[in-house]
Amino acid sequence: MSTLRGANVLVTGGAGFIGSHLVDELVQRRGAATVTVVDSLVNGRRENLAHHLPDDGAGDARVRLVAEDVRSETALDLVDGADVVFHLACLGVRHSLHDPRENHEVNATATLELLERARAAGVGRFVHVSSSEVFGTAQYAPMDEKHPTWPETVYGGSKLAGEAYARAAFRTHGMPVVVVRPFNTYGPRSHFEGDSGEVLPRTIVRALCGLPAFVYGDGEQTRDFLHVTDTARGLAEIAECDAAVGRTVNVGSGAELTINELVTTVARLAGRPDLDPVRLEARPGDVRRLLVDNTLVRELTGFTPRTTFEQGVAELVDWFRGRPESPEAMLDRIEDRNWVAPSGTTADATSGATAGAGVVV
Repeated sequence: MSTLRGANVLVTGGAGFIGSHLVDELVQRRGAATVTVVDSLVNGRRENLAHHLPDDGAGDARVRLVAEDVRSETALDLVDGADVVFHLACLGVRHSLHDPRENHEVNATATLELLERARAAGVGRFVHVSSSEVFGTAQYAPMDEKHPTWPETVYGGSKLAGEAYARAAFRTHGMPVVVVRPFNTYGPRSHFEGDSGEVLPRTIVRALCGLPAFVYGDGEQTRDFLHVTDTARGLAEIAECDAAVGRTVNVGSGAELTINELVTTVARLAGRPDLDPVRLEARPGDVRRLLVDNTLVRELTGFTPRTTFEQGVAELVDWFRGRPESPEAMLDRIEDRNWVAPSGTTADATSGATAGAGVVV
């Protein structure tokens, strides 16, 4: 019997990049009875869910959005009516470099609070969406679930703390928890702006403006890119797998790509192969190598990626070209050093952000 079909599902961070695609998967393919999204809309966007939300009689009455911070009592109260919880709300890698305390509060402390409420409410499945950033740089590759965890940043440390709380809930109380570690997710709705901006959309926007990519360091850092629709499908399949309860499961493409190869691919697919990247100083806390071992998720669920990187990037270039906002307007919202505190803020300023989980680069 499907865990998700006919279930009342809560998705924290569900208006974010990965979270909104998970909502698509839950509603369109998994037949959830209701999907409640809680998101502060600081990094998440209402537009990511607009095709679901009831508006003048349109949309899907099964989906509702509650615009609240995941740390709020309102968010915790939403757990009480859920059969399944997908916890994606988090603050990202570069946010942790300029505001480590809030990053910890959202990624670790809020996870503990949600787990405690879910345990009290008798939630039937709690899927904690972590990140490959908990590993730090690969000590061997491909990286299986037993690979040592040596985070490079507070973000990676806070996500690892959340994992530990989730595993403790299973081991201490028998709570039906599964931890999932997505590797580098990309695709439509990905962030190009602010401290959640990711290398692939940022590079695409620059190419569409006729500008070269920025490469931090030597560009030989490697990542494992998985299309967001594959990530969302993987999360749903793991949630429906009883054998995954109590386990920690990696999800990625199983293909390794350097940043230099990435920017060359983007330039070619954007029709600007003449653009040579600009080399800048290395970013702090930058993971050197990531490459997933998908053996466990394949054995548990049969999961395999469906979208190739070439296909996915070509589609993402077209998606950015089709946005109502011009590439030049998007470029104005890109911060070149998006790991430093925005002007006019301090390292202790509270943003109230709860976007989607998963690693960004």
